[in-house]
Amino acid sequence: MSEPDQALAAALLGLCPPADASSSPPYQLGSRCLAWEHWPVLLLEFARSRGLEPSTLQREAGLSAAAPVSPQQLLSLLGQIQRALAAADTPFVLGQLSLPGHYGLPSHALAQAASLDQALQLLVAHAGRLSPLLTPRLLRHGDELFLLWTEACGVPAAQRGFVVDMQMSAVTAMCQWLGAERLPWRYSFNRTRPRDLSQHAVFLGPNLQFDCQVDAMRLPLTLAGKTWPRGVQHNMAAQALAQGAEPASRGRGLLAALYEYLLPHFREPPTLDQAAARFGVSPATLKRHLAQHGTHYQAQVDQVRTHVAVYLLLLQGRSNEVVASQMGFHDRSNFRRSFKRWTGLVPSLLT
Repeated sequence: MSEPDQALAAALLGLCPPADASSSPPYQLGSRCLAWEHWPVLLLEFARSRGLEPSTLQREAGLSAAAPVSPQQLLSLLGQIQRALAAADTPFVLGQLSLPGHYGLPSHALAQAASLDQALQLLVAHAGRLSPLLTPRLLRHGDELFLLWTEACGVPAAQRGFVVDMQMSAVTAMCQWLGAERLPWRYSFNRTRPRDLSQHAVFLGPNLQFDCQVDAMRLPLTLAGKTWPRGVQHNMAAQALAQGAEPASRGRGLLAALYEYLLPHFREPPTLDQAAARFGVSPATLKRHLAQHGTHYQAQVDQVRTHVAVYLLLLQGRSNEVVASQMGFHDRSNFRRSFKRWTGLVPSLLT
């Protein structure tokens, strides 16, 4: 990789895992990697509070009490709650209940975070426990801080908006509680504008933008280091995590791990064979695993390249010609055609 490409990759490192992230194999949709007493109990208790029968939900999702749960089972449970309640505030209330949460040391560390910066770094590093369905990624650019949400292991399209709203609400509420003030978050959504925005406005605020290429939250960077009144100067839980306690909390979903492998190679993406070798499986096995997650290899390559292009066009303010060159295209026309294939838009319509 050339020095300019290395510099760009370094600027985007917030989208990659911390340097000491777990090297264990990524979890998949069917991996029973989630503790029963964490997310499943949270969801079942919420369902009970809304008049639903937890034992029925548990049975239909194929959950056994006290047994580890897979992301697929968690999504099944969420889907049942979503359909049974059909209440517009459901994802937002669930989000408010979910962080810092009760997920072991990562939750204790979050509850004691000294600042927004420390809290978000903990959230990103320990997404395997704190956000197993969507992977948060932290990016600093200029005078702003961005928190992007990307796939961990494949959320079905029918549930994607629900889970995104839940996760954004979780971070918003957590920061308000720990920081004792409502922060001026701005929100971008990679979906069309819903007819009714009343719940978004109540739980997230008025700064909402839809039809974007990413699901993201942004905030002035000056707020990141502000000391929180609930923070603990010597965060023992965070120190224990930094020393390797609860390594499973650093787990990455298959799609998250693939994203992190592809990102540094945005200019010349690896082949399917190369990616399969990286994950220690055959190309056919990787193709099958990706199909089980509702996607395919080229779609994942295109997503990474879309995010890099959006970063260069919108945040860096670079021209089509410069972006085309930096991303390895022979000319602007080839880049324009590829960008339209990725997003359905030509670069000039990007907002």
